[in-house]
Amino acid sequence: MTTEILKEEWAQRYPASDSPIPFYFSPGRVNLIGEHTDYNGGYVFPCALSFGTYLAVRKIDEPVIRMATTNFDFKAEIPVSPAYQKIGEEWVNYPLGIISELTRRGIKIPGLEMLFSGNIPNKSGLSSSASIELVTAVALNDLLNLGISRIELVKIGRAAENNFVGVNCGIMDQFAVGMGKKDHAICLKCDTLDYELVPIKLEGYKLVIANTNKSRGLADSKYNERVAECQTAVRMLSAGKPISLLAEMNLGDFSVYEHLITDEVIKRRARHVISENDRTFEAVEVLKAGDLIRFGQLMNASHDSLRDDYEVTGIELDTLVAESRKIPGVIGSRMTGAGFGGCTVSLVKNESINRMIREVGENYLAKTGLKADFYVAEIGNGAQKIG
Repeated sequence: MTTEILKEEWAQRYPASDSPIPFYFSPGRVNLIGEHTDYNGGYVFPCALSFGTYLAVRKIDEPVIRMATTNFDFKAEIPVSPAYQKIGEEWVNYPLGIISELTRRGIKIPGLEMLFSGNIPNKSGLSSSASIELVTAVALNDLLNLGISRIELVKIGRAAENNFVGVNCGIMDQFAVGMGKKDHAICLKCDTLDYELVPIKLEGYKLVIANTNKSRGLADSKYNERVAECQTAVRMLSAGKPISLLAEMNLGDFSVYEHLITDEVIKRRARHVISENDRTFEAVEVLKAGDLIRFGQLMNASHDSLRDDYEVTGIELDTLVAESRKIPGVIGSRMTGAGFGGCTVSLVKNESINRMIREVGENYLAKTGLKADFYVAEIGNGAQKIG
């Protein structure tokens, strides 16, 4: 996608304008390590991607907001209002949620014409929703000269998804999309928003994302189940060491107190969260030292823990990871996101990428009956004006 293509689409959908139309871009994101740690008080380690959502937008004199996209047929013309209503389960709820949140904060939204175009795979777990939210927030902040800080825009993005769309997500996706920096990952503590930008130097390697293309129907129910199991673990461990969140313990602490957890399943859930938080700390340090081999080993250990202790992978993700690890030059491979479908992320030597995509794709199809999609990812900047 280029701005030239978006200009052509704009000309077909909206009347010509004498003044130039501004363009904005917001990336997708992938979490490199630190899975299911966020709601347990731990750290996550996401980065922004080079593909995402584009937006062309202009103010108009009519009191309506027109939204269209090159990705879906559905479009909307919504009257400017002091209170907006959700429109079914349509994609327009993500930008409309931002407009609703800004309106709730006393900001007067004028008539708008908006054209979106995205190249994030739909329902892949790479945060297409947060990308739409942040491109809208950043564009309106710029277009209307609102002067809202980037951190506040990130919070508005999360509020839009929680309050308007009705998805009880955390803040990692919006934070990574809004605060990303080229060739850096973000070590983020989601409950405090303490963060560090960590340089990622992948000389000779690339991140390759593989999409299972499996429906993620179990993700929401199992997510809620895991949250409850972690809360049970906290109550049991607190008999030995008072804690309010699992990530307040490290593996050394856990080895002392794990006997207090009498249920083996609950014990495994706790072990994953605590070990994953420790792995994330180590991952940051080894990347600072330029040790990609050790980082790959930590990616592998992360997936194995998510498979064996947290049980959120499934045959599709496990097959992609197992087949990827067979390819010489793949030094790490793991699921990313909530699990039960979605994507894997692998660290692959440049000369092995074509072979990995070919052989893993063939073997995955043979074993699951599903066709995987592959994306060679660059680490990009967060949401921004591009023209």
